[in-house]
Amino acid sequence: HVDLNTWCWLALAIALVWFAEFLNTVIEALVNLIVGQRYDENAKLAKDVAAGLVLLAAGLAVVIGLLVLAPYLADLI
Repeated sequence: HVDLNTWCWLALAIALVWFAEFLNTVIEALVNLIVGQRYDENAKLAKDVAAGLVLLAAGLAVVIGLLVLAPYLADLI
C-alpha cells in the first residue's frame, strides 16, 4: 500500500522522463528539418544535449523512485 504523496512523486518522475523524451524528439526532428542530410557539428551538439537531458531525467527518476520507495522496499526485505 503506497500513500498518495508517494504516488504523486512517482507520477512526477514518470512525467519528467516523458517530457524530456518528447522534447528530445522535437529537437531532433527540428534539427533534421533544418540541417537535412549534411553533417553539422552544431546539429550533433544539439542532439547530444537533448539526449543527455533524457538521460539526466531518467537518472533523476530512478533517484526519486528509490527515495520514495525505500521504506516500502525495506519492509519487503
